[in-house]
Amino acid sequence: MNRTEEVILVNEQDSQIGLMEKLEAHQKGLLHRAFSVFIFNSKGDLLLQQRALSKYHSPGLWTNTCCSHPRAGEENAAAAHRRLKEEMGFDCDLEYQGFLIYKVQFENGLFEHELDHVFTGVFNGIPQLNSDEVAAFRWTSLQNLQQEIDADANRFTHWLQLILKQKKWF
Repeated sequence: MNRTEEVILVNEQDSQIGLMEKLEAHQKGLLHRAFSVFIFNSKGDLLLQQRALSKYHSPGLWTNTCCSHPRAGEENAAAAHRRLKEEMGFDCDLEYQGFLIYKVQFENGLFEHELDHVFTGVFNGIPQLNSDEVAAFRWTSLQNLQQEIDADANRFTHWLQLILKQKKWF
């Protein structure tokens, strides 16, 4: 099934103001609703994914466990669970942490301008990756991750770096 993905356009208070085709919203840099999921194991290590090389922005970069956009009429938590299963092949309890707004322009001219809702959870199994979405995964401590980002930030997504600065969430 080849369906057109739409994102939910929002204002800075997260009130819906419209819908737009996903690529068009990223081309125009319009603020839209998103979510980012951070899954830790019982040792406190974060599960990272490497974005598939076929992604139209940030291909091959390391990022948080999963991230995407809710669909029209879909609650943020339900969307987070859906994408966790679709991308990483598992589900677990999620806890809402809050949101941030950010805007970044990529080298290819696209923008991420998102009101990004952050969720955390705990999982100790082995992910079953969807190769259309994810190239690889690994577990790492937050301390090690920060050292890697400090050494070469270009290997990691912008939103991962911004969210990690919100120390209150982790």
